[in-house]
Amino acid sequence: MEFITLKTFDNPIDAHILKSKLESEGIISFLFDENIVGLNPLYSIAVGGIKLKINRSDYEKAHAILDESIKNRWISDAGERIQCPRCKSEDLLSDYISLRGTKGILAAIVSFLLLVLPFYQNTVYKCKACDFEFKKSG
Repeated sequence: MEFITLKTFDNPIDAHILKSKLESEGIISFLFDENIVGLNPLYSIAVGGIKLKINRSDYEKAHAILDESIKNRWISDAGERIQCPRCKSEDLLSDYISLRGTKGILAAIVSFLLLVLPFYQNTVYKCKACDFEFKKSG
């Protein structure tokens, strides 16, 4: 049995979500380097992230499931696809913490001076293609 890496992750939660989806479809999968990244997330870069490995013979079926999950990743509560308003890309970061604007800059300066976490932050979507930030609806 030969294992191949289907996808790598930066955090264990996303890795377990896809692992659960694959196992519900009958594909046996394993997570490598999950514990080291879970203990210290900064080690993710050093070890190459959390690797989701599957049997080579299951690659086609697993890749189809992965493509389907990526395609349906950003759907609003109304059932519509969420896209960047500027470039129409669907390659987004969700729950991105933005400190843009006057309040954000002021919060960052005060937080730096007082050595505390920012007291103001705005959670938005951020487009990976054009770096545009837009508010979450709903």
